[in-house]
Amino acid sequence: MHQVRDTLADLAEQGTTYLGRLVPKAFSQVLAVVAGSVAGALNVLLHYVSQLLQASGIQVSLPTNKVTPEGLIFVIQWVLAALICYWLISLAFRLVASTLMCALWFLKVGVALTCFVLILSDYNVGTEAMAIRLAVLLCVCVLLNVGTRGSSSAANQTARLEEQVKILERRLREMERWTRTEE
Repeated sequence: MHQVRDTLADLAEQGTTYLGRLVPKAFSQVLAVVAGSVAGALNVLLHYVSQLLQASGIQVSLPTNKVTPEGLIFVIQWVLAALICYWLISLAFRLVASTLMCALWFLKVGVALTCFVLILSDYNVGTEAMAIRLAVLLCVCVLLNVGTRGSSSAANQTARLEEQVKILERRLREMERWTRTEE
């Protein structure tokens, strides 16, 4: 049993190694075939477009005479690298922006709480003045959106409501289907 198990383990390891070498080779061959086909199609398209433009009287001089598969792969690699860099930069900016928004929210809450404590700790004024100060603080907090944290925009609320409506419509369709099957 141990010998069969060891033999199967060796075969599995050899198969994994072979597949590990075969997959990149197969991928590169498929990529070369696809790039060659696309390059050929682009060459034909460039030829027809230049002939059409010359037939209409527009003199065209293309910067390249022929699109090669290697050049196409080179351009695609750089485009993918640019897209990945763009995605990473936008992710970093969103992270910084959300961090700043959170810090600003904490700052607003801290200032509001400090003002609240200062208003309540001032014993030299009457209750009417204290009530007016608290009302002004409340108005300022509402205007500065201190009580909510980020997701209070109208667009977010509308999107949330639309999603809930879609869920309710789906449930209604399921209930109608269920009642039809019971009849």
